[in-house]
Amino acid sequence: MTRRTPQGAGRRLEDSIAWAVRNADGVIAIAVALTVAIMDVLNQDMDSGIVSGATLLVLAALVYGSLTERRRRAADIQDATAGTSRAIEDLAMVRTLSGPEVALAHERARRNTTRWVFKGGTGTYLRAVTLPECVLEAQRQRRFLSVKIDIVNPADDRVCAAYARFRRTFGQDHVTDFAEWSTERTRKESYATVVAAAWHRQRLDTLEIDIHLSSVAPALRFDLSDTCLIITQDDPRRVSLYVERDRPLYDYYVTELHQSREQAVKLDLREAVPLSDEPTVDEVRRLLDRLGLPLPASFTDRDVGDIIDKALRAENPYRG
Repeated sequence: MTRRTPQGAGRRLEDSIAWAVRNADGVIAIAVALTVAIMDVLNQDMDSGIVSGATLLVLAALVYGSLTERRRRAADIQDATAGTSRAIEDLAMVRTLSGPEVALAHERARRNTTRWVFKGGTGTYLRAVTLPECVLEAQRQRRFLSVKIDIVNPADDRVCAAYARFRRTFGQDHVTDFAEWSTERTRKESYATVVAAAWHRQRLDTLEIDIHLSSVAPALRFDLSDTCLIITQDDPRRVSLYVERDRPLYDYYVTELHQSREQAVKLDLREAVPLSDEPTVDEVRRLLDRLGLPLPASFTDRDVGDIIDKALRAENPYRG
């Protein structure tokens, strides 16, 4: 036979008291009704006024209980509505962009930002538009600018070939020259981004810029500023995504992009050799050698000249 422990009995008493407090209206009504009923049985000559008063008291307790229940239900409905509103807000934290909206979103994101984080393939649009415009704005406002760039490693044949293959595969019938992507072109584009970063850094003392070289070929591009995150694809005809700051997804990608850079090779641009306003072939070769990213032996001076043009005179690939 199971014995009841004092703790168990005390717990049941506490639960009973708590239940009685929560349902005080019903308990009072039942108690009054029982009291009057017993008195009526024991005393047949009970004053009718007492019975009527007790009846009204019971009814009042029941009405009070009904109103209390309604308030509880109203509070539950309000909580549920608030939860639904929050869910709708979370769903709306991602906005789609298409056509000219993408360029406009980038333009707004560049205004007054103190940081820019990029993760993508070789950074063509970054070189052509984002980096020069952000640097120019920082110069105008005489403020600090932090730029972190994560691109494919030009020294990694495997990832360069994989990225070129991806661009050829999904660039068919495209308005630009995606079909011309090759392993060599991928290398040149990535080298050009490194050169552009070093060149801009040497011309703005308040620019802190880091280059990270990845061994994974990306399918998307991420541009993150102080105000938003923009996720795009290499095909401007496809829908892009826009996430405002202070949304959970923005914070998630801040962490995600950081983790990606942690797994990539970081170049120390403080070791970069000086570059002229119009860098020479020899300067670029020395720069890349100093950064531990030497050019392939097969690259001629003409190839290095192509890299310089791509670094400082890149064309906006999505200009209409």
